[in-house]
Amino acid sequence: MANSASRHDVVIVGGGHNGLVAAAYLAKAGYRVLLLERLASVGGAAVSARAFAGVDIRLSRYSYLVSLLPAQVVRELGLRVELRRRRIASYTPTVRDGLPTGLLVDAGDPGRTRESFRALTGSDREWAAWQRFNAMTAAVAERVFPTLTQPLPSRAELRHRVADERAWTTLFERPLGEAIEQEFTDDLVRGVVLTDALIGTLTHAHDPELKQNRCFLYHVIGNGTGDWDVPVGGMGAVTSALADAARAAGAELRTGCEVTGIGTDGIGEAEVSYRDGERELTATGRRVLVNLAPATLARLLGEDPGPAPEGAQLKVNMVLRRLPKLRDAAARPHEAFAGTFHVAEGYRQLATAYTEAAAGRQPAAPPSEIYCHSLTDPSILGPGPAREGWHTLTLFGLQMPARLFTDPAAKERALAATLAQLDEVLAEPISDCLATDADGRPCVEARTPLDLERELGLPGGHIFHRDLAFPFATEEDEATAGAAASWGVATTRQNVLLCGAGAVRGGGVSGIPGHNAARAVLAELSR
Repeated sequence: MANSASRHDVVIVGGGHNGLVAAAYLAKAGYRVLLLERLASVGGAAVSARAFAGVDIRLSRYSYLVSLLPAQVVRELGLRVELRRRRIASYTPTVRDGLPTGLLVDAGDPGRTRESFRALTGSDREWAAWQRFNAMTAAVAERVFPTLTQPLPSRAELRHRVADERAWTTLFERPLGEAIEQEFTDDLVRGVVLTDALIGTLTHAHDPELKQNRCFLYHVIGNGTGDWDVPVGGMGAVTSALADAARAAGAELRTGCEVTGIGTDGIGEAEVSYRDGERELTATGRRVLVNLAPATLARLLGEDPGPAPEGAQLKVNMVLRRLPKLRDAAARPHEAFAGTFHVAEGYRQLATAYTEAAAGRQPAAPPSEIYCHSLTDPSILGPGPAREGWHTLTLFGLQMPARLFTDPAAKERALAATLAQLDEVLAEPISDCLATDADGRPCVEARTPLDLERELGLPGGHIFHRDLAFPFATEEDEATAGAAASWGVATTRQNVLLCGAGAVRGGGVSGIPGHNAARAVLAELSR
């Protein structure tokens, strides 16, 4: 160990939201905490930005909505964060009998939603199935979510807690597509249900590895309700509140510091090497928490990172002068875009897109879903855009793996195809509605998995750092002693812990891995 190293109780590598959560908890407990962030500001993927020159709008640039951030974490850290519920859950445009129509799910009016199902399908059968399925997932959410901020339960313990064998089999044992096809008959309804299983994950309804089940589970259990809310002030407001809490507690947050290596024998202090401008520095800690992908951690430790993870999404940010009109004349744009707006996400369309993407071909009809932050939270608009009635649209494209973007021209092709698919359900081209920036360019930008790897350091652009895991202990976890294993944050080194999305129960803007890593450190260092 270098004698010139600064000494701390805990060194945190990576200043995304999970690193900030861990820093706040540990500093509040009285530990000396140093957090090192490579970028010029903290926040990682949970940031807001003025993405277009001369346009006074703070876009949530990489991550858009919040579901998994526990109210417990907000309360314990005293965060000044407002998450606003969306009245409209979703709208899905389609064509039936040659006429444009759509499925509207109004979270505040079940009767209206029932009428929308009936108009689409001609009966109440799908509506009744929708209610049964959602009641099942709601019960699972209520029972499972509280365990995410507790020590890892065993598989048997979680199964007992779920207390519903049908629900357990549906979500944890059998490919999700089996239950979807058993419960629902309408292709569009099946697709709307399946989309939560495909976010950022190249998979399909009948994947025997159950990647779709794991992804689906985390998308329907947030805070025991599964609701996805809009962060008021943009995603950056969440991480700003976390950074304020960490600093107020005494944590030292240093930006522009790229970690180049972690040295440890796994027992005593660990040494973190990093660059701060032209200076090569080191910091030691009794524990090192890593808010980076496991593959990146392996490289920092000098280990084999194993197979590279692969993200599967296309993110598109837009600013509009006005919301576009829809081909479905019965749908009001201010309602249709207020929830999750599904494009080309029928069940068969999703299966076809997967087959094409897995074979290395861009989907002919790219599926995507769109969120209009500004309809729920106009505070992200500056005075000028607000006065002019401008809006933001953020689009999340599915079945777009990193393998599709090795050709530099592929991003423009994917963007054009995705927007063309959106145009299929609009009464006017989306290009006619785009605002222009100070240089006269349309306000639209796209981010592929390779862009996320370059900009945010996510290997393969994987937004969850690696494939999600079920929220219970594996046999390997149960065989590993120590608090880190019991909290799902262990690595190959006893004094190095994961605190990011790659931990068990990671993924999404949640702060759960940060909370759990902090709890593990408190259990170990307070002995």
